[in-house]
Amino acid sequence: MSQGRVSMQHIREVIRLTANGLSQRQIGRALGLSNGVIAKYQSAARRAGLGWPLPAKMDDQALASLLSGSDSEGLNSTRAEPDFAYIHGQLKRKGVTRQLLWEEYCSTAQGQPYSFSQFCFHYQQWKARLGVVMRQTHRAGEKLFVDYCGQTIDIVNGATGEFKPAQIFVAVLGASNYTYAEATHTQGLFDWLGAHTRAFSFFGGVPHLIVPDNLKSGVSKACRYEPELNRSYAELLSYYGTTALPARPYKPRDKAKVEVGVQLVERWILARLRHQTFFSLFNLNLAIKKLLEDLNQRPFKKLPGTRASQFEEIEKAALLPLPQQPYEYAEWRKARVHLDYHIEIAGHYYSVPHSLIKRQIDVRISERMIECFYGGQRVAVHQRSERKGSHSTLSEHMPKAHRAHTAWTPRRFLSWAAEIGQSTQQLVEHLLTNKPHPEQGYRSCLGLLSLSKRYSKERLEAACHRSISLGSLSRSSVASILAHGLDQQPLNDGNNNGESLFVLQDHANVRGPDYYQ
Repeated sequence: MSQGRVSMQHIREVIRLTANGLSQRQIGRALGLSNGVIAKYQSAARRAGLGWPLPAKMDDQALASLLSGSDSEGLNSTRAEPDFAYIHGQLKRKGVTRQLLWEEYCSTAQGQPYSFSQFCFHYQQWKARLGVVMRQTHRAGEKLFVDYCGQTIDIVNGATGEFKPAQIFVAVLGASNYTYAEATHTQGLFDWLGAHTRAFSFFGGVPHLIVPDNLKSGVSKACRYEPELNRSYAELLSYYGTTALPARPYKPRDKAKVEVGVQLVERWILARLRHQTFFSLFNLNLAIKKLLEDLNQRPFKKLPGTRASQFEEIEKAALLPLPQQPYEYAEWRKARVHLDYHIEIAGHYYSVPHSLIKRQIDVRISERMIECFYGGQRVAVHQRSERKGSHSTLSEHMPKAHRAHTAWTPRRFLSWAAEIGQSTQQLVEHLLTNKPHPEQGYRSCLGLLSLSKRYSKERLEAACHRSISLGSLSRSSVASILAHGLDQQPLNDGNNNGESLFVLQDHANVRGPDYYQ
């Protein structure tokens, strides 16, 4: 029976003043209550057979119990006590309500059952005697609380003797308190996402809501009302069909489950490992796994069963199913498109459409792929490469002029040169093979073969023949021969008659005639 703002002291005064013969109006004025409220409690007192003075040992709880009962409820009524531990557990199941549990209690009660209001009142009284974490009622499969322990465990480098602290990740399911823990090298994004993936696998399913602390790897911007999740973390949650509601800053009760879980892990796992030395993260996690099983099998002090039994009974079936494949780690970055329409990731260059030059784009970096996004749309995808300084370029990303240039291949150059003549083909082959990469000779080959348009194929072939005879195998040498008409003069193998003076030798420091024009 709801009492609103009326205190038990007010109710006692209503009973006392009624016994003293005051009217409802007088009692209302004295206590500041309405006539309707006065009448309600006078009627409840009459049904309970209460007068003044009240029995000396009647406390507020007993008084409230009597006032909330039916006409047949008296001081000496025999009540059928509900199994509140069972009720507390059942309320964690989806769709189970107090009204339903009260009706079931009434149908099986050995003795006089409580009214619904008294049933709820006594349940609240029982619940208040539990710990702060146990008092919170979470639906099965609803929430998973995650955080890192403040305590760490050192891993020793066997070669150098260096100590490196391992971080301890803890995840606790809200309804059953079933707990998962593991050690990671850091609290960074890669380890944070990986720990979530392994926790979901451990539970065999996914909760509907994740409650993390405001760790930087999970929450980019902490806010009481609208926290901003790290994009990679949000992507992982979306992949598993769940979401996150970070704990509010400075609100420890929002994450009370995991706070207690951290304490238990530190007490029953880390404390037991304090005398052991670990030389690898793998061996540390093997030891944690063994003690974690013991922790989940420990009986509750104030509730029936264990974390493991509660998980199997009420929570496991309520979790969302796991996807067929576990999440593949990916990191999001922002990148500026260079003037050559490429972005740089870990020393390698990947092309994007040239229309995005100087724009900032989002890049998703996974173990195998590089994906580029602009305006929410994927604009490029590449196989990830570890070759630093190299380029991954797609022709459709290039301007038309650049695309035409890349259409050339060594075979195409040689085929074009063969149409002009054997000497031209020989010189082109030299230009292509005399560089570390054939592409570096493309410009020289294009310059050489384009001379046939200015002079003629016959003159170019003759100039290439003379250039090869002189041992000056370069485009600039052929251009000089053509410019001075030496291709039209007879070639004397024994006497060059000084014509070599007019043939510029191939040298990086020699400027061509075009330099002075």
